[in-house]
Amino acid sequence: MYPFVSVFILAFVVQAYGPPTRIGQIQDESVNESSGLIASRTNKGAYWTHNDSGDGPFIYALDARGNSLGTFRVNGAHNRDWEDIAAGPGPQPNRSYLYIGDIGDNDQKRSEVVVYRVPEPQLTPADKNSSKSRPSTTEPAEPIRLAYPDGAHDAEALMVHPSTGNLYIMTKVVLTNPVVYEAAAPSTTGKLITLKRIGEVRVPSIFGGVITGGSVSPDGRRVALCDYFQGYEMTLPAASKNFDDIWKQTLTSFDLGKRKQGESIAYRLDGNALLATSEGKQSDLFQVERRRSSR
Repeated sequence: MYPFVSVFILAFVVQAYGPPTRIGQIQDESVNESSGLIASRTNKGAYWTHNDSGDGPFIYALDARGNSLGTFRVNGAHNRDWEDIAAGPGPQPNRSYLYIGDIGDNDQKRSEVVVYRVPEPQLTPADKNSSKSRPSTTEPAEPIRLAYPDGAHDAEALMVHPSTGNLYIMTKVVLTNPVVYEAAAPSTTGKLITLKRIGEVRVPSIFGGVITGGSVSPDGRRVALCDYFQGYEMTLPAASKNFDDIWKQTLTSFDLGKRKQGESIAYRLDGNALLATSEGKQSDLFQVERRRSSR
């Protein structure tokens, strides 16, 4: 990396998070392109990930050390280009749902994209014996069909607000600012929903908004993003009750570790740390802890 690039990036680094720590390695070799990550709301200490395009409609449960907890086929779903996963409320109250974003579009030719909503599975000891060749099965997934109001976009970051259930997609662009689009809850199935353009986010990087993953904190007050190189976070002002104000805030950056090709980021369930994975077999799991002064 050229010296002026390093200086440019370091100028924006703040100390909200400590240094990255390698806490594990994904053991299931079927996970060779971890493209999304989310902390389970139903199974304490568990996380969900999935592969990029080229895999079937599978989600993989693992613990924070990367040990496999189960492989599930998502009933009724198809994997065209799965790029991210989120968790949030859904049709049934007091139940956690997974939202799987089939939102990748490298050639920007898709007239619509799909987010699959499925009740989060409750893991059992028997699920540890499941595999891609012998998977467990989720309940039926609901396809939420979405279209952009201004033409096709490539995107790799999907986020869901933990209490409202509003859905957000952030575009992946080079040398310009990414754009945030919203589908307000409840996201009905069976019809095409036109997303609402919320605005642009200014990324403090000379590479532009090559955003590859996103996550909303469990308390709904922060948003974390990542690109191939580092992580970013923005915080909702204390006086604001409108979550969409968060997209107007300044992004601060932090080190996420030496990932091979970082495409996922997720808050730990307590909100006091962020985890990240990478594409490639037996990907490392990195964690950054939030400093006490920032809590």
